[in-house]
Amino acid sequence: MRPMIHAQRNCEDQEKIDLFLTNTRTGLLGLADGPQPYVVPLNYVWWNKCIYFHGLSSGRKISVIQQNNHACFTVFEEFGTITDPVPAKTDSAYMSVMLFGLVEKVNQLDDSTSVLQQFLNKYVPGYYNRPLSKAHVGKYRSSLDHQAVSVYRLRPHSITAKENPADEENMFGSARSLSNCPAH
Repeated sequence: MRPMIHAQRNCEDQEKIDLFLTNTRTGLLGLADGPQPYVVPLNYVWWNKCIYFHGLSSGRKISVIQQNNHACFTVFEEFGTITDPVPAKTDSAYMSVMLFGLVEKVNQLDDSTSVLQQFLNKYVPGYYNRPLSKAHVGKYRSSLDHQAVSVYRLRPHSITAKENPADEENMFGSARSLSNCPAH
C-alpha cells in the first residue's frame, strides 16, 4: 500500500472504525472489469470483520466478480464544511474507510440466513416480529431463474481509514460569520 499523503488524518481507532462501518448505510464496491473500473453503490453490513452485500445471482457485478474477485469497498460520510479566514484552508469534515480484499459467494444456508438477518436488523430494526427463517432464505436462494438471491462477503486483507473531524466552532452555517473578512 502507498503511504497516506495526509498522515495526520489517519484513523487507527478500531472501535471507531467498527462503529462507523456498522452505522453507515451505503458503500461503494470497486471492481476491475478488464481494463475498465466498475464501481457500484450498495447497502451492506459490517459483521464478523467482513463486508456483506446481497443481490441477484447474475448481472454485470457478478460477472465481474467471477472474472476477478479482487475488490475495494469504500464507505464515507461528509459532515459539512469547516471554514477558515484563509480560503485555501477551508476544508470538509468527513470520515472514510477503504477495505481491500477478495469477494466470495456465501454458500452455506445458515451463514446466508444470519447475514440477511443482519441486514434486517440494520435497515428495518424491529419491523419483523420474528427472525428470518432458513426456509424463507432457501426459497429465494434456490430460485430457478436469474432472480435468485445470493449473499457475498468481502474479507478485507487491509483497511485504511481517514477522518477530518467536525470543528463545531468553525462549521459553515454556524452563527459566526466572516462576511467582513477580506478574501486572502
